[in-house]
Amino acid sequence: MKPIISILFLILSMSFQAQEMSIVRESYKVAAQDKTHLESFYDMMEPITKSDHVALVAYKGAALALQAKYAKTIKEKKDGFIDGVSYIEYAIEKEPNAIEPRFVRLGIQENAPKILKYRNNIEEDKAFLLKQFEHIGSKNLKGHINDYILQSKLFTEEEKESIKE
Repeated sequence: MKPIISILFLILSMSFQAQEMSIVRESYKVAAQDKTHLESFYDMMEPITKSDHVALVAYKGAALALQAKYAKTIKEKKDGFIDGVSYIEYAIEKEPNAIEPRFVRLGIQENAPKILKYRNNIEEDKAFLLKQFEHIGSKNLKGHINDYILQSKLFTEEEKESIKE
């Protein structure tokens, strides 16, 4: 009986994590497009530390980088952005083959002001997403990446066609 309870708990835990990640993804998408939702996304990510799952670490980095855009001084903007990028880069360094941190980095790099010089991995991450797209197991994550690619100016029409299902 004990193994059955353990298995049920594991299944419930995994289901909860998947649901939690879908909320994080949707909050990121909305916050990236609408400043009024950024604060709630930032608050959601605030308790995340570098010891959490790499996808959450990357999203915390995105929250910090997005929040920095609205800082009062140039120094606060730059420092906040660098802090956010450090979380994203840490997540990728920890798990270089994880798709979600690469997805987050690409979105931040595409929209980062050129003056910040955070654009070095655009081609690498773009190629990574296109190559891994068909292997994404989560329908929710696949949908978010699909939506991003279809609206992004980084991808050609041919590349956008290649991911359509």
